[in-house]
Amino acid sequence: MEEEKSPRRIEKPASLLNVGKALMAERNLDVLLNMILSAVTDVADADRSSLYLVDRERGELRSKIAQGMGVAEIRVKIGTGIAGYVAQTGQLVNISDAYADSRFSQETDRKTGYLTKTILCVPMINKRGDVIGVCQVLNKKYGEFTKDDEELLLALNGQAAVAIENAILYEDIQRLFEGFIRASVCAIESRDPTTSGHSERVAIFTVGLAELVNRSDAEPFANVRFTTDEIKEIRYASLLHDFGKVGVRERILIKANKLYESDYRLIAERFKYIRKSIELETYRKKMDLLLIHPKDQALKMMDILDEELRLRLSDLDEHFAFVASTNNPIDKGRVNLERLFDIAQNSYIDIDGERRAYLTTDEVINLSIGQGSLNAQERLEIESHVTHTYHFLRQIPWTRELRRVPAIAYAHHEKLNGGGYPNQLVGDEILLQSKIMTVCDIYDALTAGDRPYKRALSPEGAIDILRSDCQTGLVDPDLLNLFVEGKIFELTLKQGVAR
Repeated sequence: MEEEKSPRRIEKPASLLNVGKALMAERNLDVLLNMILSAVTDVADADRSSLYLVDRERGELRSKIAQGMGVAEIRVKIGTGIAGYVAQTGQLVNISDAYADSRFSQETDRKTGYLTKTILCVPMINKRGDVIGVCQVLNKKYGEFTKDDEELLLALNGQAAVAIENAILYEDIQRLFEGFIRASVCAIESRDPTTSGHSERVAIFTVGLAELVNRSDAEPFANVRFTTDEIKEIRYASLLHDFGKVGVRERILIKANKLYESDYRLIAERFKYIRKSIELETYRKKMDLLLIHPKDQALKMMDILDEELRLRLSDLDEHFAFVASTNNPIDKGRVNLERLFDIAQNSYIDIDGERRAYLTTDEVINLSIGQGSLNAQERLEIESHVTHTYHFLRQIPWTRELRRVPAIAYAHHEKLNGGGYPNQLVGDEILLQSKIMTVCDIYDALTAGDRPYKRALSPEGAIDILRSDCQTGLVDPDLLNLFVEGKIFELTLKQGVAR
């Protein structure tokens, strides 16, 4: 018992205080539990220690850490063994001879070859008086565990219980927030199923490229280092970068062709009506011929009418086929505007006797779209999604570490030369995190195979377009080089994310 009067005894409370401060600052549960176990082993002068957390749903203790056990996890029924007894009763147990105590299970010693002699097992009790865990130290290095050891471990366990509950609460909040993020992504994709998986893929690419920037020793990234929280910030911004699409009309989000389906069907029905009108006009002319001319002469003249009918219907079918082809934004080549205008200038008499053009002004405007399926007004509405995203994300009370999520997402369509939107930012006015996301967002959009208004490009084809964007001052060439050299585009394949 002489060792308890040594300076070591005086050092323990001071050490306990320092450990307590460290425990309060740590939020990672696994790191925290390792810290607790290390402190417990040191404070109690024990050979080894184990830490169990209570699983109320299963009525078990599960070992988060067990020094020297060589197994990932041990589960013990509450009420079974020394640790189970302490968890059940909330009372500490101090045993000077483990094998003389009937509650001690010798099975673990037999499996590991370890000889347990002395045991001090202390409950972790929260502020509500509930046992949330058990800390067990084995084999005092100098004699038996003392009353001082009991008091020190009880004090340490009290601090540890608070720290563990805080860490568990932090993990629960993190899981809750992750669930909110996932639900938000599902909300986006439910309104725009054609982009399913886009947000997750962009997040994977963007985080991968940001981590590559972190490891780069070459300029201009030699002095750029993102912290763990900043990487998390980038990930959240990437997952939520398109959330503002909830503020865009659904018919625009899912517009696959230059004309909405209802408008295209209207043109189709119109051309059917025109066909019937032409046929009816021909039949009337035939009737007139039979009434005016002798039969033989009338029949000869009818042959001419039939040929005229065939030619007119053939022209009509070609007109409609051209409209159908032009309506598809995937078809390559510039729109033949001259032919489109010629078709529109043709007219017919409607059911009310009014003369109408084959195509209305709005139909011609939409069919004249040179790239994609959106006209100028629709494109502006689509572009508004970044502003909707920004305003939505600003409503969330982000922590200090994540405060730039709205700004990062807001700028993912800005371009280095000021040609992007919504604020036409130039060069370094754009956050590096946003520049990283831009490269990844463009790559995924180009290679996505689920967009009805475009064909999917190969990775090589998408990278060629991105290189062209670099030359015209749209995209950061240094980031693109890292993206290509690091094969960031393969990350979704490695993580099994569907394209």
